[in-house]
Amino acid sequence: MSIKSVALGLLTALSLGPAAVAQDINVQDAYAISTGVNAQTGAAFMAIVNHGAVDDALVDVRSVAARLVEVHSHTMASNGVMSMGKVTEPVPLPAGGTILLERGGYHIMFMGLTAPFEQAQIIPVTLVFERAGEIVVEVPVDLARLTEDIQMPMGDAVAGE
Repeated sequence: MSIKSVALGLLTALSLGPAAVAQDINVQDAYAISTGVNAQTGAAFMAIVNHGAVDDALVDVRSVAARLVEVHSHTMASNGVMSMGKVTEPVPLPAGGTILLERGGYHIMFMGLTAPFEQAQIIPVTLVFERAGEIVVEVPVDLARLTEDIQMPMGDAVAGE
């Protein structure tokens, strides 16, 4: 690869503003769950697809649905115990790639719900990306999916705090 083509690629990437990059980000199959009317926690899952030619990264999430909203992940300790906690580094979203926010992996954690999640309710979630900036996603509550492929129980306790 020549220096000229590298420079042209870098110039092209730098010239893409957040609006152009945001158009390349697509959210698929988003849904949120909580464990009942007294639940203080909930979670959201989705696939975030980067159709663009520029790498990006998910750096933050926000929502009015809870006092604290974070990207969490599950990790397996050397003793075989699974734990969940806040992701402190940006989650890479390569060009042409996908971030799966799913049970047992990355997911959006809502702690201190401002109101119970009710079936078919829409939860506004702002995804914040390094390059694309803020993208607001309307996430439907689908409590029927609460029992789908559960890998870890979600209770009212907040893990990782």
